Amino acid sequence: MAGKPKRMSQVKQILRMHKKGKGIKTIARTLSISKNTVKGYIKKARAGNLSIEALLAMEDPVLEGKIWPGNPAYKDERYEHLKTQLEYYSKELKKVGVTRQLLWEEYKTGNLHPYSYGQFCWHLQQYLRSGKPSMVLDHKPGDKLFIDYAGKTLSYIDRDTGEEIKVQVFVACLPYSDYCFALAVPSQKLEDFIYALGCCLKELGGVPQTLVPDNLKSAVIKANPYEPELNRALEDFANHYGTSVTPARPRKPQDKGLVENQVKLIYSRVYAKLRKLTFFDLPSLNKAIAQKVREHNQTRMQQKDYCREEKFLADEKHTLQPLSETAFEIKYYREHKVAKNNHIYLGLDKHYYSVPYTYIGMKVKVVYTRSLVRIYHKAGLIATHPRNHKKAGYTTRKEHLCSHHQYYKERSPTYYLQRGYNHSEELYRYMEALFKQDKYPEQLYKTCDGILNLSRKTNRNIFIKACSIALDHGQYSYRFLKQVLENRMTDYQEEPQVKSLPTHGNIRGASFYK
Repeated sequence: MAGKPKRMSQVKQILRMHKKGKGIKTIARTLSISKNTVKGYIKKARAGNLSIEALLAMEDPVLEGKIWPGNPAYKDERYEHLKTQLEYYSKELKKVGVTRQLLWEEYKTGNLHPYSYGQFCWHLQQYLRSGKPSMVLDHKPGDKLFIDYAGKTLSYIDRDTGEEIKVQVFVACLPYSDYCFALAVPSQKLEDFIYALGCCLKELGGVPQTLVPDNLKSAVIKANPYEPELNRALEDFANHYGTSVTPARPRKPQDKGLVENQVKLIYSRVYAKLRKLTFFDLPSLNKAIAQKVREHNQTRMQQKDYCREEKFLADEKHTLQPLSETAFEIKYYREHKVAKNNHIYLGLDKHYYSVPYTYIGMKVKVVYTRSLVRIYHKAGLIATHPRNHKKAGYTTRKEHLCSHHQYYKERSPTYYLQRGYNHSEELYRYMEALFKQDKYPEQLYKTCDGILNLSRKTNRNIFIKACSIALDHGQYSYRFLKQVLENRMTDYQEEPQVKSLPTHGNIRGASFYK
């Protein structure tokens, strides 16, 4: 009987034949069981206080309990002694630096017949498991949205610098259908958290009854198992979409076990499948993540004949509350003084934004969201810019600059050729020839500025003549053109007129010299 226990139906056959007076050899031969096995089961049946008729009348699980009464290890005196200390060991195990090896060494000190290390760990593990039973939660459709961040990061490469930029991955799921959503964001900061949460609701196409986030600072300012203090922005977000926030208990990941499981699935079905790909911006990375998450939601679940997406579309999506018509954005308020370069400096982004030059030196109020920067002066909107996170960068609108600065930024060969064309054909051809020279562009711009300055101070017809003279002589410079005008070379006729002699009688003809 040292082998695998026999089925109770076979044991009943042994007992029934033994009751009829059959011998051990006959029973063993008839049932194809060894004689020792037959002898052992008959011995176990006689050892009890019950008759064979009573044993045969029992259901198989009850009979198995009578035949195999259980592990004798729990009847050992050593276990009785250890059992009284298991609660103490489970509490000590939670302390920093305390290991099972250390507890076992303390346990065997002064104990004459201690358990081995393996037996000690087995009994301790059995106690830990029995002390923490898990509960199967019954989730309603459209009731909750579990929210978490994946512990591991993804990354993309900055095209300009070649730097690897690590990003956080926001993960959420609806517990009823287990429908999943994931999005990469720059950080776990408040504005990125709210942005990801808004994108999640937009993807779901509705709003659940309550949001269940982890106790991260972007969601919960002060954690408490009974009355946690929520972040004001998250409360505003919940009010905007008509929902509520119910944070998980501190250090209780089982409160949102489904999203914890989703994070593990994201590692294998998103992270692993994207590990050999290189991305150069966050949108392309999120596009790949969305594709892999869609495939994950469309994968058939084990022991179920449907996928997450089918369950969500069929039973849950229509139970969600409708989305708000306008998207929610967090607003931040700052006050700055406009610098001499008519820009204000937004310290959070370390970026400069332009303001009309007439407000230089004045104090302005800055109201910015994740996507937009608005600048006000005395309740009037004076500038609007898209949010830019490039450090030490400038976002400048041309109309905010003074005319001199606008002119300076607009300089180009096309600009000067257009100015020459607007003046005259001769000046256009002269500047065209000027730019064909192999000179530094900045130097040619200064030459053009000087020539245009001469054109404004000189009579148009005279200046056109001066350009024609310079073109004829192949001299393309401000200095030559200025000398032509200063020396009044335009006053001289280009071709001298030939005057005929007057008619008179004192003329000797050819015959006079013969």
